[in-house]
Amino acid sequence: MNRLPDVAFLHRLADAADEVTLSHYRKRLDVEAKVKPGYRFDPVTAADRDAERVIRSIIEAEFPEHAVLGEEFGEAGSGPIKWVIDPVDGTRPFICGIPVWGTLIGLTVEGRAQIGLMSQPFTGERFWATETETWARGPLGQGRLRSRETEDLSQAILHTNSPERYPDFPEIGFAGIQQAVQMTRFGGECYAFAMLAAGQIDLCLEPSLQPYDIVALIPIIERAGGVVSDLRGNRAENGGAILASANARIHEAALRVLNS
Repeated sequence: MNRLPDVAFLHRLADAADEVTLSHYRKRLDVEAKVKPGYRFDPVTAADRDAERVIRSIIEAEFPEHAVLGEEFGEAGSGPIKWVIDPVDGTRPFICGIPVWGTLIGLTVEGRAQIGLMSQPFTGERFWATETETWARGPLGQGRLRSRETEDLSQAILHTNSPERYPDFPEIGFAGIQQAVQMTRFGGECYAFAMLAAGQIDLCLEPSLQPYDIVALIPIIERAGGVVSDLRGNRAENGGAILASANARIHEAALRVLNS
């Protein structure tokens, strides 16, 4: 029997992860470096590992038939339903004390993202997708999210985490899209994708994501009215070079520039 969790279960997972991550945040941390192709330094801390352990333990107790893919401990189990989790998306800002990191909890059915939640516990914010809508809760209250309706690239705000990797991907027209948009900002990690769903940003571009970086964010953006794909316009669940956009028209316009 392929049972699916409800939204309350996602919040239960996030509550458990929040308790772990906040216990480490803005403390003196032992930071280790992982080997990751394309990165000179890819950090990991006890917060990453401990938060993933607690998420996995709750899933395994409640949904033992589900598979789990996490950044720190890889893949376990098999079947049509898979949890895809990043316990601390944005370990670099986490160790710097900058609150643009988050815990990403996503779920795929037959490879397609169906459920997603992002938690930023220091600011007290949650972003999540139901079957039809995207919601946020935080210091300003709780409400449904809608992405922007910007259609002209010259009026668009573009976000990417860092420009440092684009020389490794000359096929991506990053210089062209920078010239086409109104403004480019850097360094927002998963928080920037949540702000796209919230109607604050028009485009989020990343040259090399893993599934655990994007799966949870796909339904959050799509059910707010946005679009997420790779640069060929295909589904984004497998990661790679990813573009998220506030709406379909600006997504198509940005893809043309990025692929030109």
